[in-house]
Formats: sequence, structure tokens, C-alpha cells
Amino acid sequence: MNETQREIEMSLGLGKASRSFPAWLGWVGAAVLLGALGVWWMQQTEERSGVVYVTEAASRGNLTVTVTATGTIEPTNNVEVSSEQTGTIAEVLVDFNDRVTSGQVLAKLDTVQLNAQLAVQIASQAVAEAQLASAQASLLEAQADFEVVKQLDERGVTSHVNLITSQAALNRARAGVASAQANVDLTQAQLDAQQAILDKATIVSPINGIVLDRAVDVGQIVVASLSAPELFTIAEDLAQMELQVDVAEADIGRIAKGDSASFTVDAYDDAVFPAEISMVRYASESTDGLVTYKAILSVDNEALLLRPGMTATADIIAAHYEDVLLVPNAALRFAPPQVIEAEIADDEGGGGLLGLIMPSRPGAARAVSDHTLWVLRGKDIVEITIEKGDSDGLHTIILAGEVQAGDQVITDMIEGQ
Repeated sequence: MNETQREIEMSLGLGKASRSFPAWLGWVGAAVLLGALGVWWMQQTEERSGVVYVTEAASRGNLTVTVTATGTIEPTNNVEVSSEQTGTIAEVLVDFNDRVTSGQVLAKLDTVQLNAQLAVQIASQAVAEAQLASAQASLLEAQADFEVVKQLDERGVTSHVNLITSQAALNRARAGVASAQANVDLTQAQLDAQQAILDKATIVSPINGIVLDRAVDVGQIVVASLSAPELFTIAEDLAQMELQVDVAEADIGRIAKGDSASFTVDAYDDAVFPAEISMVRYASESTDGLVTYKAILSVDNEALLLRPGMTATADIIAAHYEDVLLVPNAALRFAPPQVIEAEIADDEGGGGLLGLIMPSRPGAARAVSDHTLWVLRGKDIVEITIEKGDSDGLHTIILAGEVQAGDQVITDMIEGQ
């Protein structure tokens, strides 16, 4: 063996020159090394799995509960004007947005034929009156003749038959007058009816208001039927409008007549208009299986900014509370994962070994009970049973429970990776 190989063996502790160490000392060293590695790994795991709780302070304040509903703005009194007569439109005297008064002429039908028929009735009336005058003259003649015959009969100068004949002639004259009078009344009624028909050929406004719609032009033929044609639509007063909204059946029990409300329209993004419920109708309406009830809100529109048919979204104040203890709704939905896992294990009949080794799914729901709050006190979290009150969708009133203003209620948690 050469000198170089001997030196290598001595450096590596091989050969006869190496010193022997007990075997147990190697095992102890290995155990110490593994223990140190385990401690380091546990520390790193704790650092990685640290939990950060997201909190929000409970506070005292005011809470307003609202019911949201959508609908349309309509005039308080909307009248649709039609024609009772068939004919051709001869004149249209108003247009869109014109202000009209009660009795003002809106349009006229062609009245040539109606005027001719009226003239016939006037002539018939004149004939009837002339016949009445003739009958009255005949009555006077018959009455005078009867008086003469009666006197002669009393003196015995004439026969009694002449008296009877004269009496009959007098009665016929009286009947002729009655018949002529009835004919006059008949022709007068016919004349009045024809005059009424002629009057209806002139279409007038029944109310004071504004013309919202005009659906007729000169020359158009109007046919009166069971479904009368709508020629004009007139709104009585646009300064006072109403908002008709559809309220869901789940919310209808929370609103009542007199409740205040506010609403917005797409035409004015930054404007909020006040309103008040004037009526909540009992009749239901169903659309695609959704049951709603109509609520009528009174609206002051003195500035005439709002127009009929506008779509509006209203917030009706159903309740208002002052100086109450409030917590965010997210706090009522929170529960630590171990609580949820324990409840799931109870629901599924226990966990066993499989439940211990199987990790929970990331992002699992944490809501267990909406009558429980978790409060961060120092480094500990405390479960508190509470009695909750009304809610506006973001915050809930706490009626009872060991919670005070300023307590940090937990709304969520962030787990280390």
C-alpha cells in the first residue's frame, strides 16, 4: 500500500488507525436531530396556520326599516273621452299638452245629415202645432153649436135628436184637441232627441285638465259601438299625482296608510321625491306566480317635473328606531369552523377517526345560529346568546344579551395558509 493511500485511510478514519465509537451515541444524535426538526416544523406550522378575526364594533344609533317597491306615476284622475256618435271628424280643436276647461270643444263631427234630420223634426213639430190649433178651433165651433141646440131643445123648438148629435160633435172635437196635443208632445220629444244627437256630434271636455293623448285627426271616421273609440285622454291635475307600486306579499303586512316614503325616477338621478301612502288595496295581483298588492302613494308635483307613465322605485318607511344597540348582520352569520364541524359531526352521527384526519373544505359556511354572537375579548373569542330585533338588511337591533356598545363582534376570520 503506497503512502498516498495510507494517508487517505487515516483521514477517513479507516483501517487500523480509526477509533471506534459506541453505536448508541449515533442513535442519540439522530434522535436529537429529528426532535429539532420537529420543533422547527411545528413552529412554522403555527405561524402558517395563524387566525386573524375580522371584527366590527357594536354601536348605538338609529335604524330605519324600509320596504322597496317599484311602480309607475299616474294622474289622480285620468279621463278618456270618446264619441257616442258615428261620423266623420270635421274639426280637431286641441292638441297634445293643451290645457282645457270643462265644456270646451275638443272636436266636431260632420253634421250635414244630422242638421237635415233636425230640420225634418222641426217641420214635423210645426205641423203638429198647426193641427193642434185646428183642433182647438173645431172644439170652439162644436161647443158654440152645442149651446145653441141646447137652448132650442129647452124651448122645444128642435128635436132631441139634434141635441144628441150636437153633444157627440162636441165630444169628438174635444178628443181631436187631445190627440193633436199628444202629437205635438210626440214631435217635440223627437225634436229634443234629434237635437241631443246633434249636440253629441260636438265632443267636449268633461273636466279641467291637460290633453295627454290625441288619437284622432280630421277626416277620420269614428264608429260608435259597444267599445267606444278613445279620442282624447285628459289628466285632471298634473300638480297632484299618484305613484302606484306593487308590494310583495311578504312585505304587505309591514306597510299601512299614512306611512311616509321617498322615491326616485330615472329621469332625475340625484333627485329624491317625498310621498305618502294614501291607500293599500286588498285585491291581489299575480304575475308569473308572484303575488303582489297595489299601494297608492300621493305625490306633490307642483314643479311638474314628474310625468305620467314614469317608472319609479319607492322606499316606504315601515319602522324607525332611535338609540338602539346595533350589530352588523354578518356577525349573526359567523361561527368558528370547529363549532360547525362539531355540529356537522353530531348531525351525521359522530366523526370518529375519519373525521379527525379529513380536513374541512375551504370556504365552508360559518352560519350556525342567528341568535348567537361571537365577541373578541383580548385574544379569546366568546360565544354570546342574544335576542335580536328588527333589521334593515345591513344591521340588526340587539334586544337582550351580554353585548355592549364598543364590543368587537366577529364578522369573519382569515386562516393562515
